[in-house]
Amino acid sequence: MNSLTLTAAKTFEWTTLPEAADPGPGEALVGIRAIGICGTDFSGYLGKMPFIEFPRILGHELGVEVLAVGEGVTHLKVGDRCSVEPYLNCGTCHACQRGSTNCCETLQVLGVHCDGGMRERMVLPAHKLHAYNALGFEQLALVETLAIGCHAVNRAQVSATDDVLIIGAGPIGLTVLEFARAAGAAITMLELNAARRAFVETNYPGVTVVEALADEPAFQIVFDATGHAGSMAGTLRYARFTGRIVYVGITKEPVSIDDPLFHRRELTLLASRNAVAADFPRILGMIQSGVIDTRPWISHRCEFGELPGEMEGWLRPEARVIKAVVSVG
Repeated sequence: MNSLTLTAAKTFEWTTLPEAADPGPGEALVGIRAIGICGTDFSGYLGKMPFIEFPRILGHELGVEVLAVGEGVTHLKVGDRCSVEPYLNCGTCHACQRGSTNCCETLQVLGVHCDGGMRERMVLPAHKLHAYNALGFEQLALVETLAIGCHAVNRAQVSATDDVLIIGAGPIGLTVLEFARAAGAAITMLELNAARRAFVETNYPGVTVVEALADEPAFQIVFDATGHAGSMAGTLRYARFTGRIVYVGITKEPVSIDDPLFHRRELTLLASRNAVAADFPRILGMIQSGVIDTRPWISHRCEFGELPGEMEGWLRPEARVIKAVVSVG
């Protein structure tokens, strides 16, 4: 079975894996059909993702087809099209027992902490597969990235009375935009890149898009989706008194907080990590109903065999990648 392994920074190698085993109890064998490429994959490719060690098979945004099911699996059948919830949690730690499976103390994310979906087939826990045959594989591959924004907006408890600022109009910022919009909030997006600003202006009428903002407390909720320590520190300047700040992007650099400002405005600072299982059915339904339209997102496509030659080019600013999707099989 063919797989694509990242063996070092900027180095993909084709490897042959043993054929996937028959699924055991509670498992399913799936064929990988579509892979979304996200910021984590790009960071891993560049050697900048702190949680990825080489060698690693990337790929956690997956649209898959069920090929076989193991004993006790009743919610899936052969041929089902599924989105994959790629967060492998223990189910017994403090966070899992509280329902925060996204924060499992021993969490393994496919394609990050353990090998992911850049292969032809794999066996997965059946409860991590969300079947939805009304959608295509590309749409299913985008559900996980949308779940990041869904969870972040849930963390912030966004409502229709809130003024929301989203910093960064990359894929993660766009997922936050989708769910803040669904909540009815007034939204401003701060983005330095002209092409990304144009994308938001074209596809999200009613959203205010700016290149710069004055340092003043104008927003009740501020999301930072940049993963840039300087930008994350600067969010405090934009938050109103009693405002809420959510760090969606992640950085390995320390983030400095202006503590007098933080205290004077009595701000709430939240981190948002991954998503939870309940987010997936909601998103699947929103895509099918047209509340979320994933079609404009996919700016680049390639076949699995073409991926090593495309990755470097997709990183160039002039490529203007919003979301790249890889077809497998």
